[in-house]
Order: sequence, then C-alpha cells, then structure tokens
Amino acid sequence: MSRTFAVNGIDDVSRRIIEQLQEDGRRSYGAIAKVVGLSEAGVRQRVQKLIESGVMQIVAVTDPMKVGRFRQAMVGLKVQGPVEPVADALSAMPEVVYVVTCAGSFDLLCEVVCEDDEHLAELISERIRSNPNINSTETFVYLRLSKDAYRW
Repeated sequence: MSRTFAVNGIDDVSRRIIEQLQEDGRRSYGAIAKVVGLSEAGVRQRVQKLIESGVMQIVAVTDPMKVGRFRQAMVGLKVQGPVEPVADALSAMPEVVYVVTCAGSFDLLCEVVCEDDEHLAELISERIRSNPNINSTETFVYLRLSKDAYRW
C-alpha cells in the first residue's frame, strides 16, 4: 500500500524519487524516470526543487574508520538555561556531526567523530564540558556499528 505525502509538496512521485536516490545517490535521472514514470527532465526538475526547498541533500557519506577517525561516540548533555546557545556551540565544533534537542534524561544529544580515545577525551573534557551552561555529560562510546541507514 502506497502513501501519498502532501507535506511541502512531497507527493508519491517525489517520495519515490527520494527513495531511489537514498538507495544510490549517483543513480541517473534516466534510470529514476523509468521507475517513477516521469521523463528524465521531469525527474531533474523535481530533484532540483527538492534540493532548493531543503527537503533533501545529495552528499557523499564516508566511513569514519576508513578516513582515520577511529572513535565515535554519542554524548548526552544536561543543560542549564536555554538549550539553543549550547546546541549552536556544539554545532560549531568540527568533530560534532549531529546535534539534536530532545526530551527525556538529556536536553541534547550530539554524535562525535574523533581520531582516537585521546582526541575524544580532549574534546569532551576541554571543549564540551568547559561550556558553563552544561551541567553534565554522559558519553556512549561506539564499539560496533550494526546499522547505518539513510532512509525515512
């Protein structure tokens, strides 16, 4: 059963185009056109609109281990005062690849990618915990990645 997305102009055809690109970001417009029932030009226009509207990005995803980043972790943060300035400060750090405001035990979660344990220790101790608006952190070091999917 197929669902139709009407949010931000995402209809069933646009959703199927996105799914095709999620499977292979280098898939040709011609190949996508055959699957979704549009012309190649129609797919090109839809993709451009999806990118311009901020609905999607087409990016290269790397394996951190293969580019010398051997330590990944999720850091939970408890914040005093407004969360946004802390989220902005974390977002400015090059090692921080994901920041989300959340409910529950933590105010923020951030994913970090570091060269090694020493780099992770320096990042957390000297740069993250030095923010006076952070009350506490808890670090969850990744031992093994079982799933890494870029789907809805």
